Amino acid sequence: MPKRGKKYLESLKLIDRAKLYDVKEALALVEQTSKANFDETVELAVRLGVDPRHADQQVRGTVVLPHGTGKTKKVLVLAKGEKIKEAEAAGADYVGGDEYVEKIQKENWFDFDVVIATPDMMGVVGKIGRVLGPKGLMPNPKSGTVTFDVAKAVEEVKAGKVEYRVDKAAIINVPIGKASFGAEKLEDNFRILMSEIIKAKPASAKGRYLKSVTVSTTMGPGIKLNGQKLMEK
Repeated sequence: MPKRGKKYLESLKLIDRAKLYDVKEALALVEQTSKANFDETVELAVRLGVDPRHADQQVRGTVVLPHGTGKTKKVLVLAKGEKIKEAEAAGADYVGGDEYVEKIQKENWFDFDVVIATPDMMGVVGKIGRVLGPKGLMPNPKSGTVTFDVAKAVEEVKAGKVEYRVDKAAIINVPIGKASFGAEKLEDNFRILMSEIIKAKPASAKGRYLKSVTVSTTMGPGIKLNGQKLMEK
């Protein structure tokens, strides 16, 4: 076990580890347990009753959080022709084609959080698939990042669009905002995201779908929620 700091241990005293909290209580506690000297990110971790090894039990999608995540994402758009102007007008941070692919290849440049590409650029994007993939940056039609509607894609990312995706351990980790948002805004974001995750339940998933639902700040302890109650709403 790693040695925990004083602030973490103080926060831990506020939480009943045996209890499953309702949403309002949990997010009020998140505020109280945020003791770091920076604005901590609030993370949602959901362990699902699915087997991600099966293609029909993959759970992934995107959702625009009403209050965003508190982090402005830098967007790289790979496009050509008229689409370059569209992406620039929509507020993309970097827009271009081969020159950016080359920059990533030769300079190991990663000063961006999201890559959006038009379908006619995917041949070029394929050249850097091996470096983008492991970082979770590869554009994908399912997450809306391979599209000719680049303006809409950029605007959604800037408005607080997040991608949720089950990992190999059947866990989804997504930021739902900053501790400074306050319980009410965090709850709005939480409920929108949770309803999407519940809606995305694969037909082939058997048994309990929400195995565990936990919220925590960057440096704080996890607070467990009542997953059964969330499924009933």
